[in-house]
Amino acid sequence: MSEKSLKYILEGSLLAAGRPLSVDQMLGLFLDSEQPNRDEIRVALDELTEDFKERSIELKQVASGYRIQVKEDYSEWVGRLWSERPSRYSRALLETLSLMAYRQPITRGEIEDIRGVSVSSSIVKTLQEREWIKVVGHRDVPGKPAMYATTKTFLDYFSLKSLDDLPTLAELRDIDSINAELDLEIPGVPSAKQAEEVTEDNTLEETDEMVTQEIMSATGDEETPAEIEA
Repeated sequence: MSEKSLKYILEGSLLAAGRPLSVDQMLGLFLDSEQPNRDEIRVALDELTEDFKERSIELKQVASGYRIQVKEDYSEWVGRLWSERPSRYSRALLETLSLMAYRQPITRGEIEDIRGVSVSSSIVKTLQEREWIKVVGHRDVPGKPAMYATTKTFLDYFSLKSLDDLPTLAELRDIDSINAELDLEIPGVPSAKQAEEVTEDNTLEETDEMVTQEIMSATGDEETPAEIEA
Protein backbone atom coordinates (compact mmCIF):
# COMPACT_ATOMS: atom_id res chain seq x y z
CA MET A 1 0.00 0.00 0.00
CA SER A 2 1.37 3.40 -0.95
CA GLU A 3 1.84 6.18 1.58
CA LYS A 4 -0.66 8.28 -0.37
CA SER A 5 -3.35 5.60 -0.21
CA LEU A 6 -2.79 5.10 3.53
CA LYS A 7 -3.12 8.82 4.17
CA TYR A 8 -6.41 9.05 2.28
CA ILE A 9 -7.82 5.94 3.99
CA LEU A 10 -7.09 7.47 7.37
CA GLU A 11 -8.54 10.82 6.31
CA GLY A 12 -11.78 9.24 5.11
CA SER A 13 -12.07 7.06 8.22
CA LEU A 14 -11.52 9.98 10.59
CA LEU A 15 -14.13 12.06 8.76
CA ALA A 16 -16.66 9.22 8.78
CA ALA A 17 -16.09 8.18 12.40
CA GLY A 18 -17.37 11.40 13.95
CA ARG A 19 -15.27 10.66 17.04
CA PRO A 20 -11.59 10.34 17.92
CA LEU A 21 -9.81 7.21 16.72
CA SER A 22 -6.78 5.72 18.45
CA VAL A 23 -3.83 4.29 16.52
CA ASP A 24 -5.02 0.78 17.45
CA GLN A 25 -8.46 1.52 15.99
CA MET A 26 -6.84 2.78 12.80
CA LEU A 27 -4.77 -0.40 12.54
CA GLY A 28 -8.01 -2.37 12.89
CA LEU A 29 -9.24 -0.88 9.61
CA PHE A 30 -6.84 -3.10 7.66
CA LEU A 31 -6.62 -6.81 6.97
CA ASP A 32 -3.57 -8.59 8.34
CA SER A 33 -2.08 -8.93 4.86
CA GLU A 34 -2.17 -5.16 4.24
CA GLN A 35 -1.88 -3.76 7.75
CA PRO A 36 0.67 -0.94 8.08
CA ASN A 37 2.82 -0.59 11.18
CA ARG A 38 2.45 2.10 13.84
CA ASP A 39 5.26 4.20 12.43
CA GLU A 40 3.58 4.28 9.02
CA ILE A 41 0.29 5.34 10.64
CA ARG A 42 2.02 8.18 12.47
CA VAL A 43 3.82 9.32 9.31
CA ALA A 44 0.48 9.43 7.47
CA LEU A 45 -1.06 11.42 10.35
CA ASP A 46 1.82 13.89 10.23
CA GLU A 47 1.24 14.32 6.49
CA LEU A 48 -2.46 14.99 7.08
CA THR A 49 -1.55 17.60 9.69
CA GLU A 50 0.66 19.31 7.15
CA ASP A 51 -1.99 19.08 4.40
CA PHE A 52 -4.57 20.79 6.62
CA LYS A 53 -2.41 23.77 7.56
CA GLU A 54 -3.91 25.97 4.84
CA ARG A 55 -7.45 24.59 5.12
CA SER A 56 -10.42 25.17 7.41
CA ILE A 57 -10.00 21.81 9.15
CA GLU A 58 -7.27 20.39 11.34
CA LEU A 59 -6.11 17.05 12.71
CA LYS A 60 -6.26 17.24 16.50
CA GLN A 61 -4.88 14.75 19.00
CA VAL A 62 -7.07 14.46 22.09
CA ALA A 63 -7.22 12.03 24.99
CA SER A 64 -9.03 9.28 23.05
CA GLY A 65 -7.00 9.55 19.87
CA TYR A 66 -7.08 11.68 16.73
CA ARG A 67 -9.97 13.51 15.08
CA ILE A 68 -10.55 15.91 12.21
CA GLN A 69 -12.32 19.07 13.30
CA VAL A 70 -13.13 22.57 12.07
CA LYS A 71 -10.57 25.17 13.08
CA GLU A 72 -11.74 27.59 15.72
CA ASP A 73 -11.29 30.53 13.31
CA TYR A 74 -14.30 29.28 11.32
CA SER A 75 -16.61 28.27 14.19
CA GLU A 76 -18.66 31.48 13.90
CA TRP A 77 -19.95 30.48 10.45
CA VAL A 78 -20.08 26.71 10.88
CA GLY A 79 -22.06 27.14 14.10
CA ARG A 80 -24.93 28.68 12.14
CA LEU A 81 -25.69 25.27 10.65
CA TRP A 82 -27.44 24.39 13.91
CA SER A 83 -30.58 26.29 14.80
CA GLU A 84 -30.77 25.21 18.45
CA ARG A 85 -29.39 27.55 21.06
CA PRO A 86 -26.03 26.73 22.63
CA SER A 87 -25.85 25.12 26.04
CA ARG A 88 -25.60 27.50 28.96
CA TYR A 89 -23.84 26.70 32.17
CA SER A 90 -24.10 28.47 35.51
CA ARG A 91 -21.14 30.02 37.23
CA ALA A 92 -21.60 27.44 40.00
CA LEU A 93 -21.30 24.55 37.53
CA LEU A 94 -18.16 25.99 35.96
CA GLU A 95 -16.56 26.59 39.34
CA THR A 96 -17.36 23.02 40.38
CA LEU A 97 -16.01 21.55 37.13
CA SER A 98 -12.85 23.68 37.38
CA LEU A 99 -12.15 22.50 40.91
CA MET A 100 -12.64 18.89 39.86
CA ALA A 101 -10.24 19.37 36.95
CA TYR A 102 -7.49 21.14 38.92
CA ARG A 103 -7.79 19.45 42.33
CA GLN A 104 -8.83 15.91 41.38
CA PRO A 105 -9.59 13.57 42.95
CA ILE A 106 -11.84 15.74 45.08
CA THR A 107 -14.97 15.17 47.14
CA ARG A 108 -18.15 17.20 47.09
CA GLY A 109 -17.47 18.34 50.64
CA GLU A 110 -14.00 19.59 49.71
CA ILE A 111 -15.49 21.58 46.84
CA GLU A 112 -18.02 23.11 49.23
CA ASP A 113 -15.24 24.05 51.66
CA ILE A 114 -13.35 25.87 48.90
CA ARG A 115 -16.35 27.60 47.34
CA GLY A 116 -18.04 28.40 50.63
CA VAL A 117 -21.45 27.29 49.37
CA SER A 118 -23.15 23.93 48.93
CA VAL A 119 -22.84 22.01 45.66
CA SER A 120 -26.23 21.33 44.12
CA SER A 121 -26.97 17.68 43.37
CA SER A 122 -28.19 18.76 39.93
CA ILE A 123 -24.73 20.13 39.10
CA VAL A 124 -23.04 16.81 39.88
CA LYS A 125 -25.77 14.96 37.99
CA THR A 126 -25.36 17.20 34.93
CA LEU A 127 -21.59 16.68 34.88
CA GLN A 128 -22.02 12.91 35.21
CA GLU A 129 -24.69 12.78 32.51
CA ARG A 130 -22.33 14.61 30.15
CA GLU A 131 -19.69 12.04 31.15
CA TRP A 132 -17.29 14.84 32.07
CA ILE A 133 -16.70 13.45 35.58
CA LYS A 134 -16.78 10.06 37.26
CA VAL A 135 -16.38 8.55 40.73
CA VAL A 136 -12.84 7.19 41.08
CA GLY A 137 -12.97 6.06 44.69
CA HIS A 138 -14.04 7.02 48.18
CA ARG A 139 -12.15 9.11 50.73
CA ASP A 140 -11.08 7.10 53.79
CA VAL A 141 -12.91 9.30 56.27
CA PRO A 142 -16.24 8.94 58.10
CA GLY A 143 -19.05 8.65 55.59
CA LYS A 144 -16.69 7.46 52.82
CA PRO A 145 -17.53 10.38 50.47
CA ALA A 146 -17.12 9.79 46.74
CA MET A 147 -14.06 11.25 45.05
CA TYR A 148 -14.60 12.78 41.60
CA ALA A 149 -12.22 13.18 38.67
CA THR A 150 -12.58 14.24 35.05
CA THR A 151 -12.83 11.76 32.18
CA LYS A 152 -11.43 11.30 28.68
CA THR A 153 -14.77 12.61 27.42
CA PHE A 154 -14.07 15.88 29.25
CA LEU A 155 -10.64 16.12 27.63
CA ASP A 156 -12.02 15.25 24.19
CA TYR A 157 -14.81 17.83 24.45
CA PHE A 158 -12.38 20.62 25.21
CA SER A 159 -9.77 19.40 22.68
CA LEU A 160 -7.24 18.47 25.33
CA LYS A 161 -4.74 15.64 25.00
CA SER A 162 -4.16 15.44 28.76
CA LEU A 163 -4.68 17.45 31.94
CA ASP A 164 -1.24 18.95 31.34
CA ASP A 165 -2.84 20.93 28.49
CA LEU A 166 -5.11 22.80 30.91
CA PRO A 167 -4.14 26.46 31.33
CA THR A 168 -2.19 27.08 34.51
CA LEU A 169 -4.02 28.64 37.44
CA ALA A 170 -1.80 31.69 37.07
CA GLU A 171 -3.30 32.24 33.62
CA LEU A 172 -6.86 32.21 34.95
CA ARG A 173 -7.82 35.48 36.61
CA ASP A 174 -11.35 34.44 37.57
CA ILE A 175 -14.24 32.22 36.54
CA ASP A 176 -14.98 34.48 33.56
CA SER A 177 -11.50 33.68 32.23
CA ILE A 178 -12.23 29.99 32.63
CA ASN A 179 -15.49 30.46 30.76
CA ALA A 180 -13.65 32.10 27.86
CA GLU A 181 -11.05 29.32 27.76
CA LEU A 182 -13.76 26.66 27.56
CA ASP A 183 -15.82 28.46 24.89
CA LEU A 184 -18.92 28.36 27.11
CA GLU A 185 -21.52 31.00 27.83
CA ILE A 186 -22.68 31.40 31.43
CA PRO A 187 -25.80 33.05 32.85
CA GLY A 188 -24.98 36.46 34.33
CA VAL A 189 -25.63 35.92 37.99
CA PRO A 190 -24.11 38.31 40.56
CA SER A 191 -22.59 35.65 42.83
CA ALA A 192 -21.84 31.94 43.08
CA LYS A 193 -24.47 31.49 45.77
CA GLN A 194 -27.16 33.10 43.64
CA ALA A 195 -26.04 30.92 40.75
CA GLU A 196 -26.94 27.89 42.85
CA GLU A 197 -30.48 29.20 43.03
CA VAL A 198 -30.95 29.42 39.25
CA THR A 199 -33.37 26.61 38.34
CA GLU A 200 -34.45 24.96 35.16
CA ASP A 201 -37.62 27.03 35.32
CA ASN A 202 -35.69 30.13 34.16
CA THR A 203 -36.51 30.78 30.53
CA LEU A 204 -33.78 31.51 28.01
CA GLU A 205 -35.23 35.00 27.59
CA GLU A 206 -34.89 35.69 31.32
CA THR A 207 -31.34 34.38 31.26
CA ASP A 208 -30.46 36.62 28.29
CA GLU A 209 -31.75 39.64 30.22
CA MET A 210 -29.68 38.68 33.27
CA VAL A 211 -26.56 38.34 31.11
CA THR A 212 -27.11 41.71 29.46
CA GLN A 213 -27.79 43.57 32.71
CA GLU A 214 -24.76 42.05 34.46
CA ILE A 215 -22.34 42.84 31.63
CA MET A 216 -23.71 46.34 31.13
CA SER A 217 -23.41 47.13 34.82
CA ALA A 218 -19.82 45.85 34.87
CA THR A 219 -18.55 47.34 31.62
CA GLY A 220 -21.03 49.99 30.55
CA ASP A 221 -21.47 48.17 27.24
CA GLU A 222 -24.98 48.64 25.87
CA GLU A 223 -24.81 45.86 23.32
CA THR A 224 -26.11 42.35 23.94
CA PRO A 225 -23.23 39.85 24.15
CA ALA A 226 -22.96 37.40 21.26
CA GLU A 227 -23.72 33.74 21.93
CA ILE A 228 -20.87 31.26 21.87
CA GLU A 229 -21.36 27.69 20.71
CA ALA A 230 -20.63 25.15 23.40
